[in-house]
Amino acid sequence: MSDKLTEIMVWKRQEIAPLIREVSLPELAAFNAMAPKPPSFAAALRRDDGKLAVIAEIKRRSPSAGAIAATTLAAPDQALKYREAGASALSVLTDEKFFGGTLDDLVGVTTFFRQNRPAIPCIRKDFMIHPIQVLQAREAGASAILIIVRALTDDEIAPLFEAAKFAGLDTLFEIHNESELDRAVKHGARIIGVNNRDLSVFKCDLGLSEHLIPKFPKHVIAVSESGIFNGADAARVHACGAHAILCGEALMKAPDPADLIAEFRRHV
Repeated sequence: MSDKLTEIMVWKRQEIAPLIREVSLPELAAFNAMAPKPPSFAAALRRDDGKLAVIAEIKRRSPSAGAIAATTLAAPDQALKYREAGASALSVLTDEKFFGGTLDDLVGVTTFFRQNRPAIPCIRKDFMIHPIQVLQAREAGASAILIIVRALTDDEIAPLFEAAKFAGLDTLFEIHNESELDRAVKHGARIIGVNNRDLSVFKCDLGLSEHLIPKFPKHVIAVSESGIFNGADAARVHACGAHAILCGEALMKAPDPADLIAEFRRHV
């Protein structure tokens, strides 16, 4: 793990420590049966029309980019912009210390979509460690969670993935190298994302997607994350097999997200 990722994970473990309790699979299944069913994240990424799926991210700041949007940004307002722009799915940052998000952002977005349809799927973007966070995500109306492979041991990944299944959530496994890809595949990942940003130096290299995505099993939905700022970038990762891209900074800063999403797809 990089120094920054280590720092984040140390903090995250401290942050969730007071919340931790046993979360059983029957409890997750019971809640899933009772709660409104969220739209499918996986289905949104493997589009029937063959077009590139765009996961638009709501992100106020990051360790690499610093401040990206005003702290007063209303997440539902940004979500509406993204939906009108044609985003396939949303990524909602819920980490406050490093990214300026909260779980309330996710609740606000999914509540807005339930009241103002159509809804589009949202992934809870956070540093997941314990099944209690999976339950939080399901309660907040998420369709999926993130598992950062390099941040966790296999003994930590397995219960998170199982918890997500019982909660009715998809899981995006995030990787950065071949050994992490092997680990994700062994866990049965159906959606795998290549983080083009090296978390040790916070520099992006789309060559990572070009190197790793062709090695994915054919049934896996491939996502290219970070470092995608224009149509040429989108075309580059799509050419190596990406079904979807995850874009935050560029879309958050775009005067009109619809123009940028159209550019992504026009070049593919």
